[in-house]
Amino acid sequence: MPTLPQPALILASTSPFRRELLARLRLPFATENPAVDETPLAGESPEQTALRLSEAKARAVAAQHPDALIIGSDQVACLDGQVFGKPGNHERAVAQLQQMRGRTVNFYTGLCLYNSSTGRTQVRGIPTLVTFRQLSDGEIERYLRAETPYNCAGSAKAEGLGISLIAKMEGDDPNALIGLPLIALCDMLRAEAFPIL
Repeated sequence: MPTLPQPALILASTSPFRRELLARLRLPFATENPAVDETPLAGESPEQTALRLSEAKARAVAAQHPDALIIGSDQVACLDGQVFGKPGNHERAVAQLQQMRGRTVNFYTGLCLYNSSTGRTQVRGIPTLVTFRQLSDGEIERYLRAETPYNCAGSAKAEGLGISLIAKMEGDDPNALIGLPLIALCDMLRAEAFPIL
């Protein structure tokens, strides 16, 4: 019996960190820029933002790939209802880390797998609770000068020197903090009968 060709796998992201994570599964995939406006909607919780944007990113590239499984992911860092997005510059990164030091922050990652041929959508939210050490202003400054994590939610680049800022992490998937929860993604791919091993 001939095997049916498997759908293409597309990562709707320009993030090099997500690309590196997905490459760990040793599956062939392509990347596409979803070009989605990441501004939260009025009245939207941080968790709702992450889930909405992960799906929006996957759907944004579906028109170019009508027979693909498309992965979208988005992460929002939140503390007491306040969102800590990508700081964009040094001053905002300093302010973020000063607010987060000694506190526990929820790095909430939204994940979507969209089957563009069937329209089936799987969306899941994966929280990672990160407790930051009681950082001095000098430690914050040295970290930011060394790592320049201005494109990372909450200024915490955990796959690099940012791991030194963290006292404790609680979550179901260590990859979620970096931006692509591989355990949940493997579950989703299996649900689509996409061979992983």
